[in-house]
Amino acid sequence: MKKNLLQLIAMFMISCVAVVSYADDTTGIQTLQTRWADIKYQTPEADQEKAFVSLVAEAEQLRKANNTAPYFIWEAIIRSTYAGAKGGLGALDEVKKAKKLLEQSIKLDPAAMNGSAYTSLGSLYYQVPGWPVGFGDDKKAKDMLLKGLSYNPDGIDSNYFYGDYLLEQKEYKQAVAAFEKALKAAPRPGRESADAGRKGEIEAAMAKAKKHL
Repeated sequence: MKKNLLQLIAMFMISCVAVVSYADDTTGIQTLQTRWADIKYQTPEADQEKAFVSLVAEAEQLRKANNTAPYFIWEAIIRSTYAGAKGGLGALDEVKKAKKLLEQSIKLDPAAMNGSAYTSLGSLYYQVPGWPVGFGDDKKAKDMLLKGLSYNPDGIDSNYFYGDYLLEQKEYKQAVAAFEKALKAAPRPGRESADAGRKGEIEAAMAKAKKHL
């Protein structure tokens, strides 16, 4: 059953849509990655909205200055996460902006960050409400998530979000397999906090799926 807007916001708080991250040797990207992980996993929820406001502004400034695909992706990631902290109708506005950024990133370089724009976009498609409220579409979600996996078949995020999609589709056995593969992903240098936080989300989602087996 398609989630309503309030359920969407709650999901963002837990799993952080569209949040797919890979190490990048660009200093600006590394800064965004580190600050995002600190806010998402280390900052109390009550303080996250304010923290993300400044990070969104920084990400937008860096994207305009660099105009390369990784900066489009990271602004989208941060805006998606900010949507969860913000809540309300404004959250949907933020994910719509994130969607446009991811689409622009794909036009610039579809392979950027191991195709993570596809995974992020796929996660938006299955978590956002459908028409007339939002742009959610389960078929497009699957297409995008599989495209992301084609670029990064062993990635922690590409497998996690595909597993989460399968969980929502009640394909529990396949979801568990995807989660197990995600947990086996190689560590990402410099992304220790993000990896630890993501693994916690994977384990929680896998436990939920296993209850149905």
